[in-house]
Amino acid sequence: MALTGTWPRTLDDKGRLAVPKRVREDLGGTDLKSLFLAPWTEKSLAVFTPKDFEALAHRFSEKSAGKADVRNYMRLFYARAEHLDVDSQGRLRVPDRLKAFAELKREVVLLGVSDHLELWDATRWDAYVAQLNPQFDEIAEHAYE
Repeated sequence: MALTGTWPRTLDDKGRLAVPKRVREDLGGTDLKSLFLAPWTEKSLAVFTPKDFEALAHRFSEKSAGKADVRNYMRLFYARAEHLDVDSQGRLRVPDRLKAFAELKREVVLLGVSDHLELWDATRWDAYVAQLNPQFDEIAEHAYE
């Protein structure tokens, strides 16, 4: 099932993100025990189920480790990725180093992006949408080529 939607969220004082119940259900059920959180593009964070993180790791393993840029990316990605527990209230704690990477403040946005979720600082997400929204049709044409 493709993950979709946008959920404004607030990080609590302990840096915990409450994952909406509907999202947890889409990820595999409300008894979801853990998720992976990793650095992503445009200073966002990606959220994966363990199964989807393993699928991503398999795709990465097919890339040529003989290329310096591939090795560099994989080191930066895996060294900062975190396997996090989801607590009984459906929250996960965003580690400080990942909050710093994504420049997360208190107000954040959780996005469904097909096979993963993305976590953005709300102000940065609003600016991103404002910048690209006028080009939506042009971007769509390229996406469907």
